[in-house]
Amino acid sequence: MLTDRYGRKINYLRLAVIDRCNLRCTYCMPGEGLTWLNKKELLNDEEIIRLAGILVELGIRKIRITGGEPFVRKDILHLLKELSGIPGLDELALTTNGILTAPFIPKLKEIGIKSVNLSLDTLDEYRFHQITRRKGLNQVLETLQSLQEHQIKVKINAVVMDGINIDDIFPLVRLTEQKDIDVRFIEEMPFNGTNEPHHSLKWDYLQILNHIKTEFPSISKIADPLHATAYSYQIPGFVGKVGIIAAYTRSFCGSCNRLRITPTGDLRTCLYDNRGTNLKEAIRGNMPVTEIKKLIVEAVQQKAENGWDAERGSAGNKSFHESMANIGG
Repeated sequence: MLTDRYGRKINYLRLAVIDRCNLRCTYCMPGEGLTWLNKKELLNDEEIIRLAGILVELGIRKIRITGGEPFVRKDILHLLKELSGIPGLDELALTTNGILTAPFIPKLKEIGIKSVNLSLDTLDEYRFHQITRRKGLNQVLETLQSLQEHQIKVKINAVVMDGINIDDIFPLVRLTEQKDIDVRFIEEMPFNGTNEPHHSLKWDYLQILNHIKTEFPSISKIADPLHATAYSYQIPGFVGKVGIIAAYTRSFCGSCNRLRITPTGDLRTCLYDNRGTNLKEAIRGNMPVTEIKKLIVEAVQQKAENGWDAERGSAGNKSFHESMANIGG
């Protein structure tokens, strides 16, 4: 089992398979000017499957496929099927914006995908276009409906942005009245691929919670799953749950069990640490498996205690200037 110097067992990998996305969400990337990676710079299917297998041998039990947008990658279903067959892997999940996803859902069910995180920051068509710089809300809602029909667990991820989608908080909460889904509100993070400074956060965890309480005063705290990033709540009589993720204030770091692999094959131990271990170079250089495992173990041993320490230790402290698409969502 991978264990860091703080005694945390690392068993969850977020694996980004592509940097490209069919949306241009304001909190993730600039409207233009972001250069997509050349295909040769990305890990290919064989490399991804080999690295995933090595990490599972080291103790990873859950892999979440991210991007960019995973369904922009060609032959994504083949990759998912191969990953799902890795001996020792307990769970394969994915995160998607839902634009291209609906036609693939029966196959996802067949492959064994049991949970999907769906990015959805608004239920209003105008604000959807304002946030994503694209159209497509109907496709996302179609994906949501199909996922439920196929009994695939859904978590909606909504980034809370001051002056942009505050009016969407209550309608998103109301989705949990009749639907067995988790709606999770996320503090806005600074990974938007621009040089703009990230000012003090108005809509932090407590502000979001207190705002929800003004409309749903009976909402109450429920138990958080082990290693959860979201603080969990439920409204009496509602089927689904509400979560709030303190992604910027980072109060959940103490129980972190995660690693990330970027689209270019860098292993990162924290979202806020822009230093990485180049596993693509190790794989393409035919490094022995024992040496690759040693690289991974050494990286885990350097994992920061929390996001604030990771940020302070980042190379040049430039992590705020990266796009989430480059890091892996």
